[in-house]
Amino acid sequence: MTDRFLSSAVNRIDAKGRVSVPAHFRSVLQKRGYGELYALRALDIPALDVGGLDLLDRYEQRIALEDPFLQTADDMSFFCHGDGMFLKLDQDGRITVTDFMREHTGISSEVAFVGRGAFFQMWEPERLRAYGAQVRSRLMKLRQGTGVKQAGETE
Repeated sequence: MTDRFLSSAVNRIDAKGRVSVPAHFRSVLQKRGYGELYALRALDIPALDVGGLDLLDRYEQRIALEDPFLQTADDMSFFCHGDGMFLKLDQDGRITVTDFMREHTGISSEVAFVGRGAFFQMWEPERLRAYGAQVRSRLMKLRQGTGVKQAGETE
């Protein structure tokens, strides 16, 4: 139960370009035995998905199911490998915020960390707030039954 990435936190980037990973997230990383982290630029949002090497393994297993002679496998590999990078935590639990990370997320002086269960995301805080509002709006529409096709309905 305590090996899931839950909750969120915002931490400042220090003068050397490092940010502290939240203590709870570091605890999960330690419990899972992650010595190295894999980060992937999220496909459709300005965030980084961050997890252990098992996250990369999961993507590579999915790629392996594709026909290697078709464009889909090539596209998936390009995305998972070309838009991914390895991160290291220093002895104080900090990650260096690189240009690779900043370009995709818009991160400048602070990083928002968001738990996603088996992995976590890194966001620019204002973009995260805007995205959170969109998520809540979509979920409220689902809850109210608007804009959602009900079971058995046809178009």
